[in-house]
Amino acid sequence: MTDSPMPSPPFPSPGNAVFRLIVGNAIASVTSGEASVEEAILHAAVHGWYKGHIQGEDECPGCDFRGKLPKSGNRG
Repeated sequence: MTDSPMPSPPFPSPGNAVFRLIVGNAIASVTSGEASVEEAILHAAVHGWYKGHIQGEDECPGCDFRGKLPKSGNRG
Protein backbone atom coordinates (compact mmCIF):
# COMPACT_ATOMS: atom_id res chain seq x y z
CA MET A 1 0.00 0.00 0.00
CA THR A 2 1.24 3.47 -0.82
CA ASP A 3 1.03 6.76 1.06
CA SER A 4 0.41 8.74 -2.12
CA PRO A 5 -2.89 10.63 -2.30
CA MET A 6 -5.75 8.96 -4.12
CA PRO A 7 -7.12 10.60 -7.26
CA SER A 8 -10.47 12.39 -7.09
CA PRO A 9 -13.34 9.99 -6.37
CA PRO A 10 -15.96 9.26 -9.04
CA PHE A 11 -18.64 11.20 -7.21
CA PRO A 12 -19.23 14.89 -6.51
CA SER A 13 -18.30 16.48 -3.22
CA PRO A 14 -21.09 16.22 -0.60
CA GLY A 15 -21.48 20.01 -0.58
CA ASN A 16 -22.09 20.20 -4.33
CA ALA A 17 -25.47 21.87 -5.04
CA VAL A 18 -26.32 19.53 -7.92
CA PHE A 19 -25.50 16.49 -5.77
CA ARG A 20 -27.79 17.78 -3.01
CA LEU A 21 -30.52 18.26 -5.62
CA ILE A 22 -30.07 14.68 -6.88
CA VAL A 23 -30.36 13.28 -3.35
CA GLY A 24 -33.31 15.54 -2.53
CA ASN A 25 -35.13 14.45 -5.67
CA ALA A 26 -34.54 10.78 -4.80
CA ILE A 27 -36.01 11.29 -1.32
CA ALA A 28 -38.98 13.23 -2.72
CA SER A 29 -39.71 10.57 -5.35
CA VAL A 30 -39.88 7.85 -2.67
CA THR A 31 -41.95 10.01 -0.32
CA SER A 32 -44.47 10.83 -3.06
CA GLY A 33 -44.70 7.22 -4.21
CA GLU A 34 -43.36 8.12 -7.66
CA ALA A 35 -40.48 5.65 -7.27
CA SER A 36 -39.54 2.69 -5.12
CA VAL A 37 -36.53 2.93 -2.85
CA GLU A 38 -34.55 0.77 -5.29
CA GLU A 39 -35.50 2.98 -8.26
CA ALA A 40 -34.60 6.16 -6.37
CA ILE A 41 -31.23 4.75 -5.29
CA LEU A 42 -30.41 3.65 -8.83
CA HIS A 43 -31.42 7.02 -10.27
CA ALA A 44 -29.40 8.93 -7.65
CA ALA A 45 -26.36 6.67 -8.08
CA VAL A 46 -26.28 7.06 -11.86
CA HIS A 47 -26.78 10.81 -11.80
CA GLY A 48 -24.40 11.27 -8.86
CA TRP A 49 -21.69 9.28 -10.66
CA TYR A 50 -22.23 11.32 -13.82
CA LYS A 51 -21.99 14.61 -11.90
CA GLY A 52 -18.78 13.36 -10.25
CA HIS A 53 -17.40 12.44 -13.67
CA ILE A 54 -18.08 15.97 -14.92
CA GLN A 55 -16.49 17.46 -11.77
CA GLY A 56 -13.42 15.28 -12.34
CA GLU A 57 -13.09 16.44 -15.94
CA ASP A 58 -13.24 20.04 -14.74
CA GLU A 59 -10.47 19.37 -12.21
CA CYS A 60 -8.26 17.44 -14.64
CA PRO A 61 -8.78 18.64 -18.23
CA GLY A 62 -7.48 16.08 -20.70
CA CYS A 63 -7.60 13.17 -18.25
CA ASP A 64 -9.76 10.14 -18.95
CA PHE A 65 -9.48 8.98 -15.33
CA ARG A 66 -8.81 10.66 -11.99
CA GLY A 67 -5.06 10.18 -12.01
CA LYS A 68 -2.37 12.59 -13.13
CA LEU A 69 -1.68 11.39 -16.66
CA PRO A 70 -3.44 13.12 -19.56
CA LYS A 71 -5.27 10.99 -22.12
CA SER A 72 -2.26 11.00 -24.41
CA GLY A 73 0.16 10.07 -21.61
CA ASN A 74 2.07 6.80 -21.50
CA ARG A 75 0.55 4.50 -18.87
CA GLY A 76 2.68 1.48 -19.33
